Amino acid sequence: MYYRRIRDLRTDHDLRQVDVAEYLGCHEGVYRRYENGSREIPIWALMKLAEWYDVSVDYILGITDNRRKYGE
Repeated sequence: MYYRRIRDLRTDHDLRQVDVAEYLGCHEGVYRRYENGSREIPIWALMKLAEWYDVSVDYILGITDNRRKYGE
């Protein structure tokens, strides 16, 4: 589920895969595998993406449809 969410967040922000990969400090191919679900996303990357997109980790993981972070 998370791979759909990170793809949707990226496209909602008009970013390219290479932009997100650069932000994460990884190769574009690695990030592409996160988005297509063929590689598990590490926790540090998940947390960094949640911070960048200003959403909760639970939202990215598909646990909730509420984009807000806890406490907001």
